[in-house]
Amino acid sequence: MKTFSIKARDGILELNYSEKDNQAPYRKFIIAYNNQLSIGDNLENIKSVLTGLPIDAAIIENSLNYSFSDTIIGINHQRIDIGLALANMLNVPTVSLTAIDKLGLAKAVQQKAEYLKWHLDYYGEYSGKRNYGQEAMLTIGNGFFGLRGAYVEANADTDNYPGMYIAGMFNQLTTKINDRDVVNEDLVNLPNSQFISFGVDHQKPFTITPADISDIYRSLDLKTGTLTTTMNLQLSTGQLLEIRATKAANMTNWHRFAIKYEVKPINFAGSLQIYSAIDGQVINGNVERYQDFDQHHLNITGMAAHENAISLSGQTKTSKVKFVINSKVNGADDATPDSITATTTDQKITQTIDLDVQPGQTYTVTKDVSIFTSLESSGNLEQLATDDLRQASFEDTLADSTKYWKNLWNTSDIQIGNDITSQKLTRVNIYHLFVTASALQSGQLDASVGARGLHGEAYRGHIFWDEMFVLPYYDLHYPEITRQALLYRYRRLAEARKYAQSENKQGSMYPWQSGMYGDEQSQFVHLNPVNNQWDPDNSRLQRHVSISVAYDVLTYCNITGDKQFMKDYGLEMLLSICQFWVSMTSYDKQADRYDIKEVMGPDEFHEEYPNSNERGLTNNAYTNIMVSWLFTKVAQLLQQINPDVIQTAASKAEISPELKDQMKQISHKLRLDINEDGIIGQFQGYFKLSRLNFEAYRQKYGDISRIDRLLKGEGKTPDAYQVAKQADTLMAYYEIPKNDVEAIIKELGYNLPADYYSRNLRFYLDRTTHGSTLSRIVYSVLDEIDNNMDQSWQLFSTALFSDYYDIQGGTTAEGIHLGVMGATLQIETRNYGGVNVTGKTIQIAPHLPRNWTDLSFKEQVRGIWYQYHIDHHNITVTASQNSQVIVGDTNYNLTKNKPTTIKYK
Repeated sequence: MKTFSIKARDGILELNYSEKDNQAPYRKFIIAYNNQLSIGDNLENIKSVLTGLPIDAAIIENSLNYSFSDTIIGINHQRIDIGLALANMLNVPTVSLTAIDKLGLAKAVQQKAEYLKWHLDYYGEYSGKRNYGQEAMLTIGNGFFGLRGAYVEANADTDNYPGMYIAGMFNQLTTKINDRDVVNEDLVNLPNSQFISFGVDHQKPFTITPADISDIYRSLDLKTGTLTTTMNLQLSTGQLLEIRATKAANMTNWHRFAIKYEVKPINFAGSLQIYSAIDGQVINGNVERYQDFDQHHLNITGMAAHENAISLSGQTKTSKVKFVINSKVNGADDATPDSITATTTDQKITQTIDLDVQPGQTYTVTKDVSIFTSLESSGNLEQLATDDLRQASFEDTLADSTKYWKNLWNTSDIQIGNDITSQKLTRVNIYHLFVTASALQSGQLDASVGARGLHGEAYRGHIFWDEMFVLPYYDLHYPEITRQALLYRYRRLAEARKYAQSENKQGSMYPWQSGMYGDEQSQFVHLNPVNNQWDPDNSRLQRHVSISVAYDVLTYCNITGDKQFMKDYGLEMLLSICQFWVSMTSYDKQADRYDIKEVMGPDEFHEEYPNSNERGLTNNAYTNIMVSWLFTKVAQLLQQINPDVIQTAASKAEISPELKDQMKQISHKLRLDINEDGIIGQFQGYFKLSRLNFEAYRQKYGDISRIDRLLKGEGKTPDAYQVAKQADTLMAYYEIPKNDVEAIIKELGYNLPADYYSRNLRFYLDRTTHGSTLSRIVYSVLDEIDNNMDQSWQLFSTALFSDYYDIQGGTTAEGIHLGVMGATLQIETRNYGGVNVTGKTIQIAPHLPRNWTDLSFKEQVRGIWYQYHIDHHNITVTASQNSQVIVGDTNYNLTKNKPTTIKYK
């Protein structure tokens, strides 16, 4: 095993590199520590001096003694968990000499590597958006609620935000801005029911105060879904304490979560209080740019206490959704109901437990919380919450969470060889997909998956086309989640029809932003943080969201084989959407072409033509290609379905009798703008726009990912330039196979040169700023298709790290980016693993990154579970039923439960 050891002392990092299990001979490196640089910048010097040397593990020679980590060191009066830092930087496990003495080098390294693959850890106390972002990443939940990973002792302030959100719980408020009434619908932040803290000698409850915190460590255990926070405190009054809080969401009885709170006095005896509260004095304050709007969504209507339980009830101001939050406390050696008191203040109810404590002894209190709302429950909410809470315990919730996640990882894990960091972040992404949506399986929630999960308030919790990047993973593992998300859309089909009619269109037009009711929630103005001015917002013209809904329906039904869903719901949705797109086209008789006007593409930087009074753009290439694809797919579907079923769906959808013929005509004659070099124009007239001097803007501003805001801040418009926020023209190649896109373009009557794809990819990459986290995802796939694996990997790995490193400079603070998380999983299995499930028979064409030794995962397709193990030469596949797969040009028969190994290169 090739290792290097590191010994830290003031001003110096001493490294000893060994090619054999930390034994001589050594290559020694001395790194002088620069006080002018951050610890992170100084650690980059380690990476620099070790460049070119193979490394299997790092060893810390003089780590500090902590219960929560054995790889913390002190450098120049600062402490860092260098094990976490080196794992991120070098992708290797870091162990201490203490662990080696106990376990031996090989076992210590193996154990630490396994730990890193299953834990998301943060060391140290951070402030502002950085801590907000860590809270989002440490969110626990079950698809009914999301509970941000804030310190349980925290109240909302500039550094901490203990938010809680219920799936589908929105409220609208009106604010007068510049003499205009602006209506916003928000996913509501509910009362803070995770609060629990302590006080010494009847002092006020301790709240997060950096001066009092000696050390703090947060660890999210992905295997069990539990979040543990450990704090070492030295209060201004001299008392030393160790505090540990463990949070878990009940994944089966999904109204509940639980907290175990452990307090250990170190150097004092006497009186200590445990405080537990439900605080209704909350607002939606997670997103700074929303602060000008009214954020007070709740009316608190009642508070009560009984023995060890308290309750707070209320309702949203406009949507009138009622809620009840009940909690109870148990435990502590000498705590009895008689020692628990309750007090109420304005919209807040607090319990106090009085304890007599001794130094060195740990005192444990558990807090159980039960939440019910009128969205998913009928009857007496207070009684429902009371009955549910009576059965709740921390032990039960912990056992439930552990069992749920064990079962989930058994079917839904993606295992990556030789890449600790990718493995960890892949599991982080899988974890958050189920924090966001697990409870949807119950069929009791009228909700879908918001672009920011249940993790924060950005995008006001709305549902976008991001579903398209997430639902395929559910299709292949927990398809009932997708089914319920699609039913959310189906239940809003009438609202989509009404929206189309308001624009003088037929059929159903889904809104770009959807919330409680399915009406359009996109705003007409958007605050530009560069110049702090309100700019027009035409993002609602992204009509391609309706294509995405249709895509989700077709993908779900293809992967699951759920014919009943198609019969009862899906076909009506598809026909309604097709009717809308027919009504969006206009016929140019002279050219014998159809045009689609007044739209925006996925790019979002281009809203309209410069110096034009027309709204939107004409013939967005992605939109036109996907409309042609949709019409063809639906026409094929109609040939396979019973005419009576078609008639019933057509009647419900209120479609015109000539729809099928219209679709056929349009699908062959939609217009694209393609130049003489075979470059597909993003929209009609795109090539007339000016080129932007990207280098000049980078020199001026540095980060130009949101060049639209920079240009508007200068009094210019991105509409005038060939510049894109994210993939647009080539987006269809992400969604459907390259051969299918090429067939569509050919069917439309256009011939492209042999190397057109590479030309288009280079052309648009040169004009894209990656202002959306989804941009790198799509271009990673586009590069993989073009066999540019180095660039594909670079874009993929940046996307995989995007929330962990908060690469957009604070947006993770407002909620994770669920679309990116879901899409990374699809890249791993569909593109790098090469498993294509779109056809009647699964096709496998792996394209593993060089640094991955192998890839393993399971998927369920039309009722059959397939288990894959893929390395750089062989595919081993096991099916739960007799089946077939295609590798290269060969069909391989699979025998039930018998592994079949296929050499592919």
